[in-house]
Amino acid sequence: MVSLRSAAAVVTVLALAGCSNDQPAASGAPATTVPPSAGASASAEVPELAATTVRTLPGTDSAPFDQARQVQAPPGWTMTVWARLPSARLLAWTPDGRLLVSRPKFGDVIEFVPGQGEAPPTQRTLISDLNQPHGLAFKGDTLYVAESDQVDSFTYRAGAVTNKRVVIGGLPDAKSPELGGAYAHALKSVAVGEDGSLYVSVGSTGNVSAEDRDATPERASILRAPAGGGTPTTFARGVRNGTGLAIDPDGAVWTAVNHRDNVAYPHEGSDQGEVLQWYVNDHPFEQLARLTPGRDLGWPYCNPDPDLAPGERGSPLSYTNRPFVRDFQMNPGGAKLDCAALPPTEQGMGAHSAPLGLSFATAPGLAGGYGAGALAGIHGSWNRNPPRPPEVSFFAWRDGTLGPQQTLLTGFQLPDGSRWGRPVMAVQGPDDALYVSDDAAGAIYRLTAP
Repeated sequence: MVSLRSAAAVVTVLALAGCSNDQPAASGAPATTVPPSAGASASAEVPELAATTVRTLPGTDSAPFDQARQVQAPPGWTMTVWARLPSARLLAWTPDGRLLVSRPKFGDVIEFVPGQGEAPPTQRTLISDLNQPHGLAFKGDTLYVAESDQVDSFTYRAGAVTNKRVVIGGLPDAKSPELGGAYAHALKSVAVGEDGSLYVSVGSTGNVSAEDRDATPERASILRAPAGGGTPTTFARGVRNGTGLAIDPDGAVWTAVNHRDNVAYPHEGSDQGEVLQWYVNDHPFEQLARLTPGRDLGWPYCNPDPDLAPGERGSPLSYTNRPFVRDFQMNPGGAKLDCAALPPTEQGMGAHSAPLGLSFATAPGLAGGYGAGALAGIHGSWNRNPPRPPEVSFFAWRDGTLGPQQTLLTGFQLPDGSRWGRPVMAVQGPDDALYVSDDAAGAIYRLTAP
């Protein structure tokens, strides 16, 4: 174990991600049917999801698994509570087949070594005394860990980390003097490009704040630093909270964004400028965007619009290649940013889905007709009525881009809107199984295809 800071430096995580405030896990009878997210679409070769009972391994059956739990998963797939870990967040596999899990709340990174057969994994603390560690990424034998105020690199070999070095420093968090403790999205994610360049997500200070776009370093952005580290520059801006951050099979950077809350109705009419629950429920949608140098995702001046009939209540919704509308509160006349000039967002998911971890399952990808694609942990809404359910979403990788959202795993939300679990991230393991972290249930799940 490597001790990096005093335990007193570990603080309680404030607002782990926008649109995803923690709710207590609830008990009760498991739901037998949970509909997929709005906008989810199954491909022709992928069958409908089926109910499956969650299995437990020895020592993993404490609450919420002290009673039977059911999920909706691909037919024939098995879901097992592989390990228990309070506040489990983002995941990364080591080069030698160990699963690392970050825990911002506890300031540590936990290592799991898979057992043989049905034996549960062994676990230990790999790194401790960090400042809200979140994102994890590997480049060869170098492990990168994103703390709230910096990105560290370590040399990793056979379950040991050495040579800790700060490769990106001075990132904003609640301790930054200019913010006076007001920082709602302090957690950072990190990804490593094919050339070794480092990408780090820097969330906004709150729901809407134009000052974030003028800060140094820029907040509500994805920053890029050279291979090996150094002073970062802004790679993409207007990214309210791009917690999901991953590199696609062709080497491009993608982000999954937690967008704003309580947006005002922007269209002409008597309701213009009013905050209406029916409109807030589905606007703006959460973006899944391919980033290029200098790309602007619009926040807080422009919002991605899912309406096929813009402004109409009950409009059909789409999350593929959707344009922007101006934010009436922040950009009423359109002078702050020309929303029509922004490239459309490639994909997305329903408003207040709260996507967190993002990863790519590369060829051949997932079994059961899914293939290669992106996996997003959907934490579920905190302020939508009715609430958006948590799930694991899949976006097929076809012809160099991502297809529409498909629900891969759901059932964590009960009919009354309470939840017994909330997925954070899903990654494919070296055994081709799918591993999913859940910070509400305090669990790591293992999903296997027949």
